[in-house]
Amino acid sequence: MINIEPIILAANGSNRADTLFINGQIINVFTGEILNMSVAVKDGYICGLSTKSDEYDADNIVDLNGLYLAPGFIDPHLHIESSMVTPAQFARGVVPCGTTTIVADPHEIANVMGIKGIEYMIKSAQEAGDIMNILFTAPSCVPATDMERAGAVIDSNMVQSLLSHDKIVGLAEMMNYPGVIFTDPEVMAKIKAAKMAKKQVDGHAPKITGKELNAYASAGIKSDHECTTFNEAIEKLRLGIHIMVREGSCAKNLDALLPIINDKTWNQMMWCTDDRHPEEILSEGHIDHIVRRAIDYGIDPIRAIQIATINPARYFKIDDFGAIAPSYRADMVAFRDIKNPVIEKVFVKGALVAQDREICNKIECKPQSYDLPNTMNFDLDSVDFSIPIAQKLNSSEHQKDTIVRVIKIIPNQVVTEELRESVLKSESDKAEDGSIYALSDTKRDILKIAVIERYSGKTGMARGFVNGFGFKKGAIASTVAHDSHNVIVAGVDDNDMLCAVKALKEMGGGFVVASGGNIMARLALPVGGLMSNEPLESVNLSMVKVIEAVKALGSSKLSDPFMTLGFLALPVIPQLKITDMGLVDVQKFKIVELFL
Repeated sequence: MINIEPIILAANGSNRADTLFINGQIINVFTGEILNMSVAVKDGYICGLSTKSDEYDADNIVDLNGLYLAPGFIDPHLHIESSMVTPAQFARGVVPCGTTTIVADPHEIANVMGIKGIEYMIKSAQEAGDIMNILFTAPSCVPATDMERAGAVIDSNMVQSLLSHDKIVGLAEMMNYPGVIFTDPEVMAKIKAAKMAKKQVDGHAPKITGKELNAYASAGIKSDHECTTFNEAIEKLRLGIHIMVREGSCAKNLDALLPIINDKTWNQMMWCTDDRHPEEILSEGHIDHIVRRAIDYGIDPIRAIQIATINPARYFKIDDFGAIAPSYRADMVAFRDIKNPVIEKVFVKGALVAQDREICNKIECKPQSYDLPNTMNFDLDSVDFSIPIAQKLNSSEHQKDTIVRVIKIIPNQVVTEELRESVLKSESDKAEDGSIYALSDTKRDILKIAVIERYSGKTGMARGFVNGFGFKKGAIASTVAHDSHNVIVAGVDDNDMLCAVKALKEMGGGFVVASGGNIMARLALPVGGLMSNEPLESVNLSMVKVIEAVKALGSSKLSDPFMTLGFLALPVIPQLKITDMGLVDVQKFKIVELFL
């Protein structure tokens, strides 16, 4: 609880303020005005605004020299794990961009280690307390489906307990929209728990329309970040759903949705990143990048800033964030050009924490030690990538085509297609028992792919084929495989696939490139196989080397083969995917056979 008496006394002039900001052009998000005012701060909170620079006495004076001063930006929906760094390191990476508050969905690590993973995220976020306000939503869909084995299950009782935490401000994206529409009891219990706690329920309803959308909205779900078209967004806006306009690394919807923003709709709009990788954060920015893009499109600069500040604060009922006014936390950003707001200074609780796109030297990140469970529990001796076709076939049968389902990658998309191809076979006399095996075929760009369950120690796995990587040799492997994040590996050669998987286990997860029995590059993500304790810059440098190593395997058309690999295990995005339980026909929502 904030001690408000000192703030009130500083506001009425009885006590001195801590800091007084003068000569600034203040962005007022309530009235849409730009005001030449001074801002007084006491105990990290704004206590007064004045047109006179000397109305308040203060211990420190900050002369803004004509800079614009706006509230710190808020990202209302993202997954920190997608940045591949811990919450504290993430804060160090995005605070210089002007993002001072985030609402993170710890869905990824929750699938890996359940409640312990969420508790880790909340505790780790405390390391960033001096530079960022990190809030969370309670994951609603762990696991995402019953067609894969995750590391944990979070039921409605656990959700109810999580919602009582003061750092958890809502129920995270309800991806199980069929469960909502058909009133699944467990889904209903989670939504009711959020309502009882008087916290928001975030949505995830791609392309849902008509009666189904009415049913989804009737559950009291108040946001959606999956809109990809104008018509989809306007239908949801008309039902009272707030639209989070997403511009991440995987999904980019800004261009399609900017036309919907006008004087009648803006107060139901928010910017969000969802998933944003280190390279884009470092090269382009974060929420500030979206604000600049919106202004370039023609959105009024103050309106773009309101959407980045007061709108998400009001949506999540974070009453003391998102504005420059008395009783609001003094999280503020300063920039020189209203039409091109490149952040020059960032203040958190009135203190300078970043300048010229860098964290101030005095800000340190000292990772604490956490007792996290081991999530790499599979048995290497049980891993076998061979795909037997049959035993002791006669010569005529050996000549017949054997048809298999093949996952077809669509470059730079998370959706896939299904191919049906004849498989390349081994020579029967090369196996002692006369078995015949299906092989990779680089001439047709058909490679092996496998998913290995990494949590229980049972090492369940599924094997299949994939088209679209373009490798002529080697293998790549990862523990970032949405949503359950089991081990996923694709390659030309079984030995290289095993080599890559072995390295993954040794380093606790991450990304690996192998060729000729050697590790060509790696990026260790030992925190649940998803995150590193290293700074964003270091992780990005390692990722660049990993991507470069992948290019040496062949002529891949993919900008980020590991991103593509990770989404091949997601059994809720069409059309053909693979989990540790087998190939998944997403449209039929069932496991299907490899061989036809």
